[in-house]
Amino acid sequence: MFSRLVPLFLFLAVAFCSLSASHHENGETRYLRFEAEGRVAYGILKGEKVQELGGDLFGSWWKTEITHNLKDVKILVPSVPSKVMALAGNYKSHIGEAKPPANPEPFLKTPSSLQHHKGNIVQPPDHAPVHFEAEVVIVIGRRAKNVSKEQALDYVLGITNGNDISARDWQKGDVQWWRAKAADTFSPCGPYILSASDYAGLNMTLRVNGEVKQKASTDDMIHGIRETVSFISRYTTLEPGDLIFTGTPGKTTGMNPGDVVTVEIDKVGVLSNTVVKQ
Repeated sequence: MFSRLVPLFLFLAVAFCSLSASHHENGETRYLRFEAEGRVAYGILKGEKVQELGGDLFGSWWKTEITHNLKDVKILVPSVPSKVMALAGNYKSHIGEAKPPANPEPFLKTPSSLQHHKGNIVQPPDHAPVHFEAEVVIVIGRRAKNVSKEQALDYVLGITNGNDISARDWQKGDVQWWRAKAADTFSPCGPYILSASDYAGLNMTLRVNGEVKQKASTDDMIHGIRETVSFISRYTTLEPGDLIFTGTPGKTTGMNPGDVVTVEIDKVGVLSNTVVKQ
């Protein structure tokens, strides 16, 4: 009996190794979470095609023979996180003359505030126009607790685009930021997860109705991806699929119903959302 099982064990071991290695195919891979034919799955983006994956993107997975046309799938939020965190004051161009924070300064958003690519951003009727905030979003790949800065990227599946929608009046007037930063639809992110060995030197651009409003590089962050993941993991266990918005550059302004806001990061793709009335 055991002798018959040995070849199976060897096959599974080889398969597992190939699955682990495939997270960085050719150095870079773009994953997406999508719905098609009544099913939700993960896939790898290949041009205008999506190769469906079996298993768990945050565990063991494999490539299936099922492919979809990109135009035929509904792109969903990139993961189903246990928590969403966001950094305050992580670009000098955003904080101006204020003293940069000594450590990353995260606050909590809610998973219910997430919105997918092409989903609507709802303008609350009892607030002035909400502001955009283009952000790089870290997607945690495996459980991280007390990880070093040097090892931090081993716990990151990749990055995606984010827009930390902000209700400034509530942000200034409330004791907590729960509704100013985490009202429903206030955390658009996606459409793809870029998985790579490094995320340096990537340009990020936000446009409203095609007009550039924000532009920065990942190199402009005060606290980078490695430092952010390491620091947060000292105090909060990061779980697979958790999302960390990493702060916004420059200045922000209000948007009006009907405005289309896009966030583009090199090699990641373009996140697009429309502001609507509640």
